[in-house]
Amino acid sequence: MKNITIPVALAATLALGGTALAQTAVQATTDLNVRAGPGSQYPVVGVLAAGQATTLKGCLANGKWCSVGEGWVYSQYLAGDFGGGQKVVVSQRPASANIAVVEAPDSGSAGAVAGGTTGAIAGAIAGGPVGALVGGVAGATIGGTMGEAVEPPAQVRQYVTSNRLDPVYLDGEVVVGATIPSSVQVREIPDYNYRYVNVNGQEVLVEPDSRRIVHIVR
Repeated sequence: MKNITIPVALAATLALGGTALAQTAVQATTDLNVRAGPGSQYPVVGVLAAGQATTLKGCLANGKWCSVGEGWVYSQYLAGDFGGGQKVVVSQRPASANIAVVEAPDSGSAGAVAGGTTGAIAGAIAGGPVGALVGGVAGATIGGTMGEAVEPPAQVRQYVTSNRLDPVYLDGEVVVGATIPSSVQVREIPDYNYRYVNVNGQEVLVEPDSRRIVHIVR
């Protein structure tokens, strides 16, 4: 076997670079979609449960979407310890946190974009309370939400899954506690207090007055 010698200076540089951009352990702050690519238009390939750990490989230059071991997740709902002794949201990490900047994969390697199209972004999801609470606040509870999540009865779930709607694509990620814009039309469910709509490829139940997402149909 042929030995390859690396000059000492180069070896030191590589070692330092590997340390500076080391992969980081993070946790999901709420039940969080894992998508095939960095965007709300990509299909969901899995879910990180609230509090579940994963490995952060790097984030896009704009910081919104990050690559983890299983796919891509929205950085507002990931938290980790970046040297300050407390968990902070990845999107609010300190400037000293050395996280690798990664590029978005091409559509072939990331999987087909949902519906075969990128879809027009019709607005933005107002960030869920978990992402706002955990960021930089000592003692914040991972997995906490504003209000209680709703567990719909079987007949409601069946109605929603049997009457699927065309998706509306919004900037951000679908999580319980987040709110959708008033411009997004929601549909009534017979004999039920909540409405539903397909946001970013997933049916969600919405409180009609507050527009708050109370359940994600998975």
